[in-house]
Amino acid sequence: MTMLLPPRAVVRGSTGNWALQGTLERRGLGPVAGVDEAGRGACAGPLVIAACVLRPGDASRFEGLNDSKLMTAPARDRMYDLVLKRAVDHSVIVVPPADIDWLGIHVMNIEGMRRAVAQMATHPGYVLTDGFKVPGMPAPSVAVLKGDQAAACVAAASVLAKVTRDRIMADLHDRYPAYGFNVHKGYCTPEHTAALMEHGPCEEHRWSYVNVAAAAAKHGLAAPHRVARSTTAPAVVQNDAAPADAGELATREGAEQMTRAEA
Repeated sequence: MTMLLPPRAVVRGSTGNWALQGTLERRGLGPVAGVDEAGRGACAGPLVIAACVLRPGDASRFEGLNDSKLMTAPARDRMYDLVLKRAVDHSVIVVPPADIDWLGIHVMNIEGMRRAVAQMATHPGYVLTDGFKVPGMPAPSVAVLKGDQAAACVAAASVLAKVTRDRIMADLHDRYPAYGFNVHKGYCTPEHTAALMEHGPCEEHRWSYVNVAAAAAKHGLAAPHRVARSTTAPAVVQNDAAPADAGELATREGAEQMTRAEA
């Protein structure tokens, strides 16, 4: 018996980082949402996740849209305002350090991505995630390698997440000036590490992280919120190095803790 297959979709590389979502839209799989996060690799401050749906054919309006980490701060701010003005829909989820310490960074990253998509008024036909698959999405999804560079909607989400988080960290600097949050944004730079060891962690640090726990022990400080032993991070997670099984890990090991937290 001959199996009939649909014609192959053609991804038009000439359209740059709009090519993938354009292809999905032409195949009737839109609206296409992009999802990305900021702050996964930090040891202080929140994890921020954003979802974004851009208008089809709006590429000319977004010249310079790219991975937020590759843009200058002024360029990110301009693009942030443009995304808010032009996007069909968007949402931003802010996960505080206390939730990360209780449920784990991977669990909250995966759950935050689900929430960001579900929170939008626009139900997407397809979701693009950056780098690794996310189980339990409310729509079909696919992980895109370097998605924040390859897909405009993911890049837009990365801008929303990073600018939101950077502004939060600037505000935290006013409350905790000793750590320099306005400069390193909570990442483990030598300056941040030195300040952490000198002053001990504040309530905005992630107390389940080994370097923060070591600084707390040095100063005889107890965590200001619950810290689950199973979430203790043996090392700081790098922004571009999410494990391939992050989704399964979050689903398998986090289910019991999430149930307990919601009870």
